[in-house]
Amino acid sequence: MAEKYAGVGHVVQVIGPVMDIQFEAGHLPAIYNACRITSEGYNLPEPLDVTAEVQQHLGEGRVRAVAMEPVEGMVRGMKAYDLGTGISVPVGRPTLGRVMNVLGKPVDQLGPIKSDTHYQIHRPAPALEDQSTTLDMFERAERLVCSAARASARRFSLWSSFTTSR
Repeated sequence: MAEKYAGVGHVVQVIGPVMDIQFEAGHLPAIYNACRITSEGYNLPEPLDVTAEVQQHLGEGRVRAVAMEPVEGMVRGMKAYDLGTGISVPVGRPTLGRVMNVLGKPVDQLGPIKSDTHYQIHRPAPALEDQSTTLDMFERAERLVCSAARASARRFSLWSSFTTSR
């Protein structure tokens, strides 16, 4: 199982969703790298497979990571695999109108999100010249919300002038 991972470690401390992970000598995952913690070798009612994100290097081969999923049942000694990259989520048209968690997994019960493009959740903003200048559905929605707010404000001001003029 460890062949496809950048490094292997084990959990040394669990404090709620935060955990300290000790990695093998010579390997320390980068900040924002994803780690997969599994319960292989532990007898749990339900297998544990949690994705965590490295937030801090503690020194001496240890990192502090934050879990992106529930950690019920996690104990010291569980294996942690460095995925070698950050968390990435699907992007593009297939994601419009969908609800997903921080790992890109759909939570709206509409089935999987089929997208060919995935972006990491920690990445620089696009350059200004790379941004679109065409009218798209988000701008139309924003205009609709703004026009509704203006209409509501007009109704309120008309009502205020009516009630104060009496």
